[in-house]
Amino acid sequence: MAHRLFVRLAVAGFALLFVNSLFAADVTLVRFGPVGEEKPGLVDADGRLRDLSSVIEDVTPETLSDAAMAQLAELDTEDLPLVPGNPRLGVPLTGIGKIIAIGFNYVNHAAEMEVTLPEEPLTFMKATSALTGPFDDVIQPRNGHKLDYEVELVVVIGRRAQYISEDEVFDYIAGYSVGHDVSERAFQRERGGQFTKGKSADTFAPLGPYLVSRDQIEDVQNLSIWSEINGEMRQQGSTADMVFGVREIVSHLSQFMTLHPGDVIYTGTPAGVGDGMDPPSYLTPGDVVRLGIENLGEQRQTIAAPR
Repeated sequence: MAHRLFVRLAVAGFALLFVNSLFAADVTLVRFGPVGEEKPGLVDADGRLRDLSSVIEDVTPETLSDAAMAQLAELDTEDLPLVPGNPRLGVPLTGIGKIIAIGFNYVNHAAEMEVTLPEEPLTFMKATSALTGPFDDVIQPRNGHKLDYEVELVVVIGRRAQYISEDEVFDYIAGYSVGHDVSERAFQRERGGQFTKGKSADTFAPLGPYLVSRDQIEDVQNLSIWSEINGEMRQQGSTADMVFGVREIVSHLSQFMTLHPGDVIYTGTPAGVGDGMDPPSYLTPGDVVRLGIENLGEQRQTIAAPR
């Protein structure tokens, strides 16, 4: 009860002045359990899953403040129950207000898609109804026959951001995760040129498995990033190859819209997508996609037929 009370006070702001100056929260958060019944969890130093539900009700935007994250990092994980078995992992936070995505943000991906490098971040939205767990099936939409994969670094906003400078950006980031920007290329290109239309079907935004606090990642612009299809490596890159880095993306977006705690930003994908192959190689039911990012974990999905 004491831990729960402190987190609530910190979220309310009473401890914020004291914690912000000392913030160095090394914490890895998850949500586990059946769809719609997820509980909050924490991964301890030994990689074991601990149940956080006696401390917080869920991993919400309020959990992402510096004060609340710092308090979670100070918990004695030995006091938290171990989670038995191998439970389903869901999206690592709930209450996501918007999914913003950046297109053609790796030099080699822009080249394989035969597009000119953008002069500003190319921005589109994915519907929040596309969110799904990192190991859940990806469902092929009806009339969709050009299903593609894109592994992406995801930035999780922890603090309200509006008109912020690049130098301020990391003060507004709670942490990072792995995202899969699933795409239906026919919907994207052949149905009115709508990125959002081709990116927003149910299950098109797997996220997780972890929300890794920002202080655990020493250099977010130097992480290996990869994907494989049915055991064949397709994408192998580094976040160093981004056209616009995390600082530029978050600052840029804050000039056009207010970013709120719990908003997530998919930051683009490296070369190797199916649409860029000759001939193109799209996903079909039964295919298995694995993808991951250094220090952030990996995902695995099976492509399922339309339902």
